[in-house]
Amino acid sequence: MGPPRLLLLLGCLAPLLSPPGAAEFSPSLDSDFTFTLPAGRKECFYQPMRKEASLELEYQVLDGAGLDVDFHLLSPKGETLVFDERKSDGVHTVETEEGDYMFCFDNTFSTISEKVIFFELILDNMGEEGQDQEDWKKYVTGTDLLDMKLEDILESINSVKARLSKSVQIQTLLRAFEARDRNIQESNFDRVNFWSMVNLGVMVVVSAVQVYMLKSLFEDKRKSRT
Repeated sequence: MGPPRLLLLLGCLAPLLSPPGAAEFSPSLDSDFTFTLPAGRKECFYQPMRKEASLELEYQVLDGAGLDVDFHLLSPKGETLVFDERKSDGVHTVETEEGDYMFCFDNTFSTISEKVIFFELILDNMGEEGQDQEDWKKYVTGTDLLDMKLEDILESINSVKARLSKSVQIQTLLRAFEARDRNIQESNFDRVNFWSMVNLGVMVVVSAVQVYMLKSLFEDKRKSRT
């Protein structure tokens, strides 16, 4: 088995020295990706994180025999934080330190079946909120605006932003569930059609054999009379 394949996600590859076989996400606070993991292969990704931030990762196996995969999450020090063995989905949240977190999807236990995997990253407390507040202060001349303080405006905006982000996250997960259920239904449909044809073929063969046997019995009686 060769080294993990290099994947370029969202078209953003940082000009930094990165671990081999890994790809870096853009600084977006919410990223999702769907990819195909071939049989006998392992794919790894990494995400730079700040100290005292939060990393939430959710994954699902959408298609493939068994709908299972091995999942590893490693800290910047190389310590294993999460290990899921042959799971179809999972949700994990960790409080981070400064450094690059690596997570891998392992399909080396499968020799013939590839897997279609969806995962989503949600990053919190990445230090952008403070910068947004500083940007607001450049355009607000006083602390009172229509009897509201700047903090109240920011709190309202952040609340709306958080709810919208949660709505987008739920919709993304629902689409992933829908894709997995559709793949299962299509697989079941193909199986039902296959075994229906097999049963039909068996019935035709049995009917032909019965007709032949009955016909041979009547022919034997006619020959014995003559």
